[in-house]
Amino acid sequence: MTAPDAAGLRCRTRELLAAHPPATTERTDFLKARFDAGLAWVHYPAGLGGLDAPRSLQPVVDAELAAANAPDNDPRRIGIGLGMAAPTILGFGTDEQKKRFLRPLWVGEEVWCQLFSEPGAGSDLAALGTRAVRDGEDWAVDGQKVWTSSAHLARWAILIARTDPDAPKHRGISYFICDMTDPGVEVRPLRQITGEAEFNEVFLTGVRIPDSHRLGPVGEGWKVARTTLMNERVSIGGSRIPREGGMIGPVARTWRERPGLRTHDLHQRLLTLWVEAEVARLTGERLRQQLVAGQPGPEGSGMKLAFARLNQEISGLEVELLGDEGLLYSDWTMRRPELVDFTGRDAGYRYLRSKGNSIEGGTSEVLLNIVAERVLGLPSEPRNDKDVAWKDLSR
Repeated sequence: MTAPDAAGLRCRTRELLAAHPPATTERTDFLKARFDAGLAWVHYPAGLGGLDAPRSLQPVVDAELAAANAPDNDPRRIGIGLGMAAPTILGFGTDEQKKRFLRPLWVGEEVWCQLFSEPGAGSDLAALGTRAVRDGEDWAVDGQKVWTSSAHLARWAILIARTDPDAPKHRGISYFICDMTDPGVEVRPLRQITGEAEFNEVFLTGVRIPDSHRLGPVGEGWKVARTTLMNERVSIGGSRIPREGGMIGPVARTWRERPGLRTHDLHQRLLTLWVEAEVARLTGERLRQQLVAGQPGPEGSGMKLAFARLNQEISGLEVELLGDEGLLYSDWTMRRPELVDFTGRDAGYRYLRSKGNSIEGGTSEVLLNIVAERVLGLPSEPRNDKDVAWKDLSR
């Protein structure tokens, strides 16, 4: 089948809208019909929500649907599934896995989380200690994961676990799809500096995972995980936003609406950060255009670095601009939110929450190494654990 062009996609989208009018079609039914029509993510294969069309044509579909007030799939709520699980399943999953997981993932019927980080591994993700032991047609998994967004909502998780402790740490890992309803999965809230428990820690005790839920070969989970991580950093640092979108928007709005707060020093800092935020936004747009040619590369790490630094500097400026008012914190209620809302809360929340930006999705220190080695081509840092069995490493 020949991939459609822009005109063909407009025609297909209008046919979808005619057959399933958004005003009279139940939201989930409309989203399922959109997926089945190949208009979910047009660059995916036919039959998996796409039409094998260029990624650059997705905005053609989105514009037609927006003009018709068609519902979206609430991407912020299912961002881990869309930005991390889906491209990994597409790249390494079997045909059965793709057919089983991609449609309910995109529609939002099944929320996903990521079971990667561990309290004993820190920034050295490959040093993880969660074990998966083969038992017939299943794997028995025991361990602990931490900083897991959406674990309290998730139906499925992408999980990496150690399957061969006798191999070096990067070579003894396998990648699985974990059922979060398994009785061996325990999710505990982690209350953060914001007062919320957006993150969780997850305890895995004798969790049974069928071998049919393994992604990629046994022992090659690190390769699969790198695909997930590169997509994660693009989704965090390279999301599409309008000019003055994101954290710079509330600060610019306050500056215009409350001239009595202005000082010369704050003006100079705001101008600098506004320009840097716009440069980051345009760089993110260029990165998304590069994705048309293939999988994301290490450049996403640079975008995520910029995202974290800018968010922290902008939120600090906003607190200073507001003076005493910036010290107020409106709501310290313990709750477990479905998504992170940076712009819908007050300045105090943005200031506190942005502190996590340089940790989540890869610490800034790790990302600096990735940029140095894989973008700039600088020599790698000396390592004495490259060929040492994981079980022999000091911990």
